Amino acid sequence: MKKIFGFYTKVPLILRIAIGLVIGVLLGLFVKEAAFVSVFGDVFVGALKAIAPILVFVLVVASLAGAGQGIGRRFRTVIILYMLSTFLAAVVAVIGSYIFKVTIPLGASAEQAAPTGLDEVFKALLSNMVANPLTALTSGNYTGILTWAIILGLALRAASDNTKNVLSDISAGVSKAVAWIIQLAPFGIMGLVYSSVGEYGIEIFTDYGKILLLLVGCMLAVALIVDPLVVAITLKKNPYPLVFKCFKESGLTAFFTRSSAANIPVNMKLCEKLGLDKEYYSVAIPLGATINMDGAAITITVMSLAAAFSQGINVNILVAILLSFVATLGACGASGVAGGSLLLIPMACSLLGVGQDVAMQVVAVGFIIGVVQDSLETAINSSGDIIFCATAEYRERIKNGEDIKL
Repeated sequence: MKKIFGFYTKVPLILRIAIGLVIGVLLGLFVKEAAFVSVFGDVFVGALKAIAPILVFVLVVASLAGAGQGIGRRFRTVIILYMLSTFLAAVVAVIGSYIFKVTIPLGASAEQAAPTGLDEVFKALLSNMVANPLTALTSGNYTGILTWAIILGLALRAASDNTKNVLSDISAGVSKAVAWIIQLAPFGIMGLVYSSVGEYGIEIFTDYGKILLLLVGCMLAVALIVDPLVVAITLKKNPYPLVFKCFKESGLTAFFTRSSAANIPVNMKLCEKLGLDKEYYSVAIPLGATINMDGAAITITVMSLAAAFSQGINVNILVAILLSFVATLGACGASGVAGGSLLLIPMACSLLGVGQDVAMQVVAVGFIIGVVQDSLETAINSSGDIIFCATAEYRERIKNGEDIKL
């Protein structure tokens, strides 16, 4: 069994998911009596549903408690750029989702409750925020989970380094558990695709293709328009030489590794090539791999709004803007494993009145389209790390009278 499992894990996850996808389609089309296959999908979604609340809580507490360690005034600019670009990415996703309202076939949820007005939205929001934290964890109340995680995370910033290390270890442990569950994704996708194809037919992939196109469009808009605009305003120079260089040497590698953390050495080498200060970028790049998450913010926002639209929920524009803040914070705490941002979708869905069962179906759809989505998301995130790292240092040099050529 150990050899079999070792061989299984050596095969790239993206290839295993693709194989599971094909098998699920073929069984759904030609073997209608293989109903037992759908159990794999139910087990996979159930495991995600169980671990997601814990993941959100632990990641946010650990990231806030450890934030600012070793970061002085010199890093203020790069932190602002990281957070600003992530927020703007969420805003672009909101705009794109309203222009191209994409829906996907999802089962109904008894938990769903469409808000009728802003007063009802904020009343429910405030009630969920002050819910018992243990009840919030067991019931999947992500608003309450996020609220208490922020409070505890900020309170623990004054804790000892040993305590922060424990929190970091717990966060790493939960992320490891998530990584193990994601190893089951090929079987889960096979079961989910079998059920979907059996119920809706092969045409369901048209709907999946639409939401994938929306995600790709938003990511490209941020990468080629929004982020360069931020750089241009900051430096008052043509940003595209720097942007394209970062895409070529960082984004391309990240597209295939699908991990911002794994791409850190590549970014470090590029920083050296750009002539940046090693003492500065050795902190700024790992920090960016944690909090500069444009692609993750887009994924969380687009998928959660698609879930709301698919359930017939009319999302007020002010709530959508609030969603951008939630997506920004959630993206900054996204797990470093492939597909980690997908597990934060239920947190955003809860803000829109979408039940946890439906939210988990959307997470499953995310894994199906993740063959492209997760790769591009990582490429945008990782190239953005070095773009804004360089921008922050160049801004300081320009203020000191240096002539900087991008």
